[in-house]
Amino acid sequence: MRSKKLVNLTRAISTIACKNNPTTIPLTSLQLDTYIQPSDRDTIYSYNKAIDYQVKYGSLSYAHQLFDEMIVRDVVTWNAMISGYNKCGFFEEAVWLYRQMVVEGVCESSSTFSTVLSVCCNAGWCRRGLEVFSRAVVLGFGLNVFVVSAVISVYMGMNFFDVGFRLFSGLSERKLAVWNLVLRGCCDSGRSRELFGVFRSMGEEGVRGNALTFCYMIRGCGNDELVEEGKQVHCHVVKNGWCEVNIFVKNALVDFYSACGCLLDAEKSFVVISPKDLISWNSMVSAYGNGGLIFEALEIFSKMQYWGKKPSVRSFVGLLTLCREEKNIVLGNQIHCFVKKTGFDVGSAYVQSALIDMYGKCGEIETSVSIFQGDHEISLESCNSMMTSLLQYDMFDDVVELFAMMLAKGIRFDEVSISTTLKALSLSNCASLMGFLMLHCCVIKSGFVINSAVSCSLIDAYSRSGHVKCSHQIFEELPSVNVVSFTSIINAYARNGMGMQGLGMLKEMTEKDVKPDKVTFLCVLNGCNHSGLVEEGKMVFDLMKTVYNIPPDLKHYSCMVDLFGRAGLLEDAEELLKQAPRKDDSVLWSSLLRSCRIHRNEDVGRRVTTILMDLEPEDPEIWLQASNFYAEIGEFETSSHIREVAVARKMRLDIGNSLIETRGHL
Repeated sequence: MRSKKLVNLTRAISTIACKNNPTTIPLTSLQLDTYIQPSDRDTIYSYNKAIDYQVKYGSLSYAHQLFDEMIVRDVVTWNAMISGYNKCGFFEEAVWLYRQMVVEGVCESSSTFSTVLSVCCNAGWCRRGLEVFSRAVVLGFGLNVFVVSAVISVYMGMNFFDVGFRLFSGLSERKLAVWNLVLRGCCDSGRSRELFGVFRSMGEEGVRGNALTFCYMIRGCGNDELVEEGKQVHCHVVKNGWCEVNIFVKNALVDFYSACGCLLDAEKSFVVISPKDLISWNSMVSAYGNGGLIFEALEIFSKMQYWGKKPSVRSFVGLLTLCREEKNIVLGNQIHCFVKKTGFDVGSAYVQSALIDMYGKCGEIETSVSIFQGDHEISLESCNSMMTSLLQYDMFDDVVELFAMMLAKGIRFDEVSISTTLKALSLSNCASLMGFLMLHCCVIKSGFVINSAVSCSLIDAYSRSGHVKCSHQIFEELPSVNVVSFTSIINAYARNGMGMQGLGMLKEMTEKDVKPDKVTFLCVLNGCNHSGLVEEGKMVFDLMKTVYNIPPDLKHYSCMVDLFGRAGLLEDAEELLKQAPRKDDSVLWSSLLRSCRIHRNEDVGRRVTTILMDLEPEDPEIWLQASNFYAEIGEFETSSHIREVAVARKMRLDIGNSLIETRGHL
């Protein structure tokens, strides 16, 4: 008997399929009768053939109608329907069909397992995928190359790259498709440098790469901005002739040079593409957009239309992203008008999301909200853009409320949604341990607990509310650690004045061969600063310069100046400031002067005051700070003279405003 759940979906599926494939015309009942002859209408083969045709052209509701008519179904029938639901994005329904297939006693094939595992990978269901793979092993498909390839894709999609690679290493037969799968996993999991090791192993086994192989290689180099390595791949591509015959490789090269900031090379790669397809033009628009070249981006956008290439989603998203980065609301309004004219303001969730994001980042949050509320089909992308825009304006409660609305309406969420909500909740006045625990349960239930970004957001959220033990527990339960997760837990300790624990984590990083970066060292120094660990702070500051060859920036110097200032080591702080990359930063010198006032250090204070007044001769706040310093050390004449000079120069401080909101009681 047909499921009510699937019955209610058939009309929606048919509508979506026709929208996504406007040229597709589903078969009518009369055409179905023609397609399946009356003489063999009861045969499974004929039905399977018709179902496959309907699924192929996106008519899922008609395929299910045929499926319901069948008295006897074989494994091919079930596979076709499961594959159809997977292609249309109805993952729950695809898994439900698989369960019904098992209940009815139909034995799976290798195609069944690979399709269902693909569903689990696309939906992000790691646990379900492992359950399906366990059943495949029990039924003797554990060594089947198609099934193992599918489960490798599941593991890599869930960031368990090492587990997936071990499965791959155990395969007796490794064809090109499986190698490409591993290369894609390297790209998606941020292991671009491992691409070359995999590629060498591939050559040693006598497997020759195809266009897709080199597309992954080029994309991986672009992800980590490996310019020299990418140029070597480019040479290899040219040598093997792929640049002449495959336009996808050509477009990938444009994207690579664009991602690495090599606009001249991107232009050269674009010019040699002939004939150029829509992706080629879009790549160049995005390249100029990412480089902040407004006029060049608009020029290539205009040429694209001149040559008969209609703008696509990527073109508009690239231009709107450029407007967002440049805070160019005028151009953003013009692009918005063009979007409306071409109809992309209704049909594309990505364009809607880019519009919301652009207006939000350009300071027009009301317009962002208006676009979001006018969206008839609220999508994950538009929700994420709206949440990040609201977060930028400190509208924390609205972010949490929007996430609750997503849950109530059954809108799928991702790591961006959860991370944004966690940050908003941690900064909200309504933050509570119960709220964090509820979100944490939601993370576990949805399977995002293994996601590095979400785990780091949980660590940060718990630490902001003072629950460092919870942060530490999450860190300990991470399946794999990297520099981001280590930095998050170190920052959690630093925020709560636990500098020694942060130093212990830095030591653990070195023991696990995880290289700290600038942000890591800044968090460690903050922890030393809040805990008063002067000698340890000196050691860490020297360590980043001598051992890791990381040049300190102004934030690191600011942290060290504050650390010395708190400890009263003002001469050391002054000497350190003279070594800073920017010796004319008034903020750092002003911080040192405040420390001089606290510790009553007249000698250093006089020198710092002179430097500050030379750096900011027109800043009234600096002159007021200098006047107050001399007044505090008893030199009232000098203090009065500084104030008189400030008045003569017509310096004035902006008058502060305060707002007190009272709530009346009846």
